[in-house]
Amino acid sequence: MTTQVTFPTDAYPYHEEAHHDSGGNTLFGFWLYLMTDCLLFASVFATYGVLYFATDGGPTPKELFELDYVLVETFALLFSSITYGFSMINAHAGRRGATQFWLAVTFALGAVFIGMEVNEFAHLIAEGAGPQRSAFLTAFFSLVGMHGLHVTAGLIWMAVMMLEVSKRGLGGKTLTRLGCLSLFWHFLDVVWICVFTVVYLMGAM
Repeated sequence: MTTQVTFPTDAYPYHEEAHHDSGGNTLFGFWLYLMTDCLLFASVFATYGVLYFATDGGPTPKELFELDYVLVETFALLFSSITYGFSMINAHAGRRGATQFWLAVTFALGAVFIGMEVNEFAHLIAEGAGPQRSAFLTAFFSLVGMHGLHVTAGLIWMAVMMLEVSKRGLGGKTLTRLGCLSLFWHFLDVVWICVFTVVYLMGAM
């Protein structure tokens, strides 16, 4: 006599639900990463605050920073956050072409931001105000440069996602990755608002 083993009918939906929840777990894990990145930026902000007056007879923030230039840079990054929002709206609606378009616009605005930042750094170094000139300038280049490296990483990630959307469409995993990039990109905007306020605005005043 053989015994037949039967499985409950709700066993298979359980596996389906577990697969569906993996996207939420990924987003939660990425939130945890952003919190650690927030601590990293906070420590560099604190270092900048401590070394703010350590100019060693070199140029002061008021002598270095051009608010008009930085405002253009700032608006480029802030508008890129809006255009990325448009790309996410279209991604959730399943419109691949519109998603690609707004990702391309976001990429262009982010590239403008990075280009302007590199130009600013080159201009300061050419005037003898490089990171080796004083502790204040070391802290300035470290803080602003670290944010710029994050934006550059975001642009590389964005280029990869544009390729993925064109090849694979807007499946569940792709939407999850776009969602993680959205969190990262908006986080960088918030950090830049703090950089603009603490470094440039207060420095110019």
